Amino acid sequence: MSGKTSKRAKAAKIRDVLDTEGAAIESNTQGFNDGRYESVADLENYEALKDEARTIKEDAIERLPELIDELTATIEENGGTVYLADDAADANAHIESLLDDADADNVAKSKSMTTEELGVNEHLERAGVDVVETDLGEWVLQVAEEAPSHLVAPAIHKSRAEIAELFEDHFDPDVPLETAEDLTNFAREQLADQIAAADVGMTGANFLTADSGTMALVTSEGNARKTVASADTHIAVAGVEKILPSVEDLQPFVELIGRSGTGQDITSYISLLTPPIDAPTFDGDHLGDPDDREFHLVLVDNGRMAMREDDDLRETLYCIRCSACANSCANFQQVGGHAFGGETYTGGIATGWEAGIGGEEAADEFNDLCTGCSRCTEACPVKIDIPWINTVVRDRLNRGDDPGAFDHLVTGLTPDEEPAGLDLQKRFFGNFATVAKLGSAFTPVSNWAAAAPPSRWIAEKLLGVDRRREMPTFTRGTLRKWAKGRESPADPEREVVLLADTYTNYMHVERGKAAIRTLEALDVDVHVADVTESGRAALSQGMVETARDHAEDVADALEPHLDAGRDVVMVEPSDLAMLRDDYRRLLPEETFDRLSTNSYEILEYVYGLLENGADIDALADGEGEEIAYHSHCQQRTLGLAAHTEAILDEVGYDMVTSEVECCGMAGSFGFKQQYYDVSMAVGDDLAEQFTTPETADRRVVASGTSCHDQLTDLLDRPATHPVELVAPEN
Repeated sequence: MSGKTSKRAKAAKIRDVLDTEGAAIESNTQGFNDGRYESVADLENYEALKDEARTIKEDAIERLPELIDELTATIEENGGTVYLADDAADANAHIESLLDDADADNVAKSKSMTTEELGVNEHLERAGVDVVETDLGEWVLQVAEEAPSHLVAPAIHKSRAEIAELFEDHFDPDVPLETAEDLTNFAREQLADQIAAADVGMTGANFLTADSGTMALVTSEGNARKTVASADTHIAVAGVEKILPSVEDLQPFVELIGRSGTGQDITSYISLLTPPIDAPTFDGDHLGDPDDREFHLVLVDNGRMAMREDDDLRETLYCIRCSACANSCANFQQVGGHAFGGETYTGGIATGWEAGIGGEEAADEFNDLCTGCSRCTEACPVKIDIPWINTVVRDRLNRGDDPGAFDHLVTGLTPDEEPAGLDLQKRFFGNFATVAKLGSAFTPVSNWAAAAPPSRWIAEKLLGVDRRREMPTFTRGTLRKWAKGRESPADPEREVVLLADTYTNYMHVERGKAAIRTLEALDVDVHVADVTESGRAALSQGMVETARDHAEDVADALEPHLDAGRDVVMVEPSDLAMLRDDYRRLLPEETFDRLSTNSYEILEYVYGLLENGADIDALADGEGEEIAYHSHCQQRTLGLAAHTEAILDEVGYDMVTSEVECCGMAGSFGFKQQYYDVSMAVGDDLAEQFTTPETADRRVVASGTSCHDQLTDLLDRPATHPVELVAPEN
């Protein structure tokens, strides 16, 4: 398998994680995410705080070399030492030397992802030093000899019963451990003596301030304070990106980190220390002189300075490791960090960290679990474009070490700009517009062939298209062809151009017709663009240059319409997300701005027309029909779900809306053999909501193609696009 996990093996691993860890992960991460929504709702200035935090991090990373020098001088003036380690080996060697100088045999450690990244525990244990984790979750994993599955809650994959069984097997306690309080008290008793007896206390640092040498430690248990105070020597290990210019800069991060990570208005313990701390030493019998305390800061590069020079990975350094990206991700909510994560880091941001520290290959096994829905970007307290980082790394992985090798073999034979070695599955889905064009041209033969069992078997073996999925059905006549023979409204109030996506033009043609009829009924003349593919399919596969080509084609095709004063309207929310967001990365700024500000989702546009005086009576009457409506994930992140709901309500539908944010399909993701099980697991929550006594008999309505496909498979009931409900008959 040339070092890569096969699709079948990857599917088997995901099934195992779903079976053994899925329930605990889903319950905990969804609880954190729900808590985030509730907590940030109490902040009147939430977006302003995020903007402020982003600005501070941008400035800090821009000035990082000078801030490192300033922090070093400050800490040395305070009486501590600073060592800048190039990599893990350098850091571990220096830490070991500090322990030798302190004649230390045992270390009490508070939670630190950076020390996890460096493998500090393993290195010290090989050197004969006893290391004990004092964070409850980390200690559980140390006892279990397992890796963390979450940035903030490392043992999130374990249930209370599993932890109790672990403790009973390992420690044989005198009394049963039945409640969470029992487990916490037992752990506290076990750790208290080890903390008190430690020769050295080791911590990470959430933030470091260059002006004063102050360290911020954010914990839920208070163990970091004990770790610092119990031993005469304190070693802190932190990545260079943790440095902020000043103490005042901590304010927005203190407000945001707890809310973003676990839904707490503020975490239980926020400790601001300016080490060496001014507290007496203690040898078990007597208090000593505070001046005898030692503090050593180990700052870690380990790829970070190179990330700073990488335009696409640089944003990773803004990360405050709150885990909001993981908690808000539907796929992570099912499989956690043992599937959606690398050697150290987990969730959407893990791709940036793992690639920056260990090279792109370090993210290869989990990178595709990011589907680009952008929920994480909305949740991130510093507004990191996490989907773009994942896409760029995917593109680099596609291209490999020698991206031009053997390209002559595919030149002119593939409809893309990708290298010869590109995975066939990605090439197929990234060029699905070509597949759809051919499928439409050769219907009904193409539909019969695609549905035939031998074809399904070949598609699964060759392309990794899971045979359990219903294949899309192509239509003979395209939307563009239908629209060309249509009479325009006489003396229309306005004109638009409809960007009909691949599915709308070649498969779900009826929803495209409904969109045109709806707009015409509201006195709008509709032109249909000469392009269909926005580049979304290619971008989702990490085929950035192919996506850029599609974006340029779209811009060229729409420019004359924009010049003529026409707005751009589209049916598919993910295509709108391309024009409003992703094109920022693919097109010149002026072109992007023009497309972004003049593009609309179909029912967003209809809502605007009605608000500006269009006659709602021109639309179809819902007549009280009961419907169950699910909005597309990118429609939600764009803030557009409410427009559709308002129109459906106004025209008279009796509507129940889903509370589930993601259906699990995510374009081609749910078709892929290796991800079918996680896709369906994500969809289970939606299926459950739409099969209650209140919803089981309602007509299912969904705004996105992916949602349509997933709901049809989950419920065995057809799904309808909302524009088809409001469109008048011919």
